[in-house]
Amino acid sequence: MPLLSVIVPVFNESKTIRQILEKISLVPVDKEMIVVDDGSTDGTDKILRDMRLDNMKVIHHSANRGKGAAFLTGLSNATGEFVIIQDGDLEYDPQEYLKLIEEIKKVGVDAVVGARFMKDYRGLLIPQLGNRFLTGLLNLLYGAKLNDCLSCYKLFRRETLLSLGITSCGFEVDTEILAKALKKKLKLSQVPISYAPRSYAEGKKIRIKDGIRYAINIIKNRFIN
Repeated sequence: MPLLSVIVPVFNESKTIRQILEKISLVPVDKEMIVVDDGSTDGTDKILRDMRLDNMKVIHHSANRGKGAAFLTGLSNATGEFVIIQDGDLEYDPQEYLKLIEEIKKVGVDAVVGARFMKDYRGLLIPQLGNRFLTGLLNLLYGAKLNDCLSCYKLFRRETLLSLGITSCGFEVDTEILAKALKKKLKLSQVPISYAPRSYAEGKKIRIKDGIRYAINIIKNRFIN
């Protein structure tokens, strides 16, 4: 059993997928990569079929089903002690897996969340404001003190993730994971991570409609689920 399962949900990332997977492969930790191509139409699927990296499994969805659906496919195939999600672009640095793993082992918490909103944060204004609103909403409703509820880097023990009963198929999977973890009173820690945001012209996919779905998901998981 590997120490870490890296789940990579990917949709139309032909410009960056090869580079990010090569970066993941260089991280000095016992790991497996589970790449889920979520119905890409830009050639990403062909790149993945041609790539050969150690301990990499590629799964193809026949149609686009959403980041959450791709994550759940990856989770069902994961075997590692710990699980982390990696986006298919270059906004996050895989070498920072090491600091999250160190934190979860040292502090003995249930999960570690990467925090992007440090003093040197640089990012697009609208997504940043939206993230701060959603993080504030989640903190208010769940009595938390999270820095960044939409951080891609959330390191969980695999069995803990499976116990949460995640069902979201879209981007809102990020908030569902944290909402359900907080509702279960799991112990979370945070560590600063770096972030190199891309522009919408470069392929950034989050839109205002996704922010609305995030908010609904946060509220729904607090009062309904």
